[in-house]
Amino acid sequence: MTIYEIKRRVEETAPYFFNTKSLKFFGQTLRSFSVHKAGERFYISAPVKDSNGRMVGCTERFFNPATNELEHS
Repeated sequence: MTIYEIKRRVEETAPYFFNTKSLKFFGQTLRSFSVHKAGERFYISAPVKDSNGRMVGCTERFFNPATNELEHS
């Protein structure tokens, strides 16, 4: 599963998580996310960068394909 498919599947359950303004605020793009299968769910993560491009944190969630929801790790 790709981040693009996850984005499409959470449009109803998390409509603002992957929108352009949210991603830009956190210094992210869809390409900055990695996706790894974790049992029945998928672990997604991406670095959070400040306005100077320095990593200041990380966004981490689990995508549940049964419910099409993002869950906190």
